[in-house]
Amino acid sequence: MEQQGERVWALDEARFGLRVWSRRRWCPFGARPPWVYDDQYAWLWLSAAVEPTTGQRFCVFLPRLDGACFEVFLREWRQAVPAQRMAVVLDHSGAHTSGHVAWPDGITPIPLPAYSPELNPGERWFKELREPLANQVHQRLEALEETLTAALRFYWEHPKALVQLTAYPWWREGVRYMTTWSE
Repeated sequence: MEQQGERVWALDEARFGLRVWSRRRWCPFGARPPWVYDDQYAWLWLSAAVEPTTGQRFCVFLPRLDGACFEVFLREWRQAVPAQRMAVVLDHSGAHTSGHVAWPDGITPIPLPAYSPELNPGERWFKELREPLANQVHQRLEALEETLTAALRFYWEHPKALVQLTAYPWWREGVRYMTTWSE
């Protein structure tokens, strides 16, 4: 049975920190690449929901990943997309499965199989968001948040790029025949 009017989103979180990821760098033969690093241990979490078939997205920066912050994300998301019923595909994070999370009306969680992050389109998006941060050092979380916001801006201005990145063929086919809502 094909559903009409409902939306299917993918939800994921990623930790971004002041401690950088090192990537390969080009350097003249015989010279050592100038790796800049700082061992500060501070980070923030980017919680994001993406609708792969349309490129719609919703993101919130949070200080940690737990049931309370996840509930804040859900409430904010529900306010941003208030009128429609939604299904959300998500992993088995402790924050998602906490019995203390009150799910807003109109949002139906659909858990992924255990240990299958490759099935979540949000993972692909986060991989792309990490690229501009590689080999960079941020002195403050605010600077990191500004850099991430600049990287996100591209997807706000070009939602079709997000569709290309996240709308796997099997996702589009599955969404067409999803029957999670009772009539």
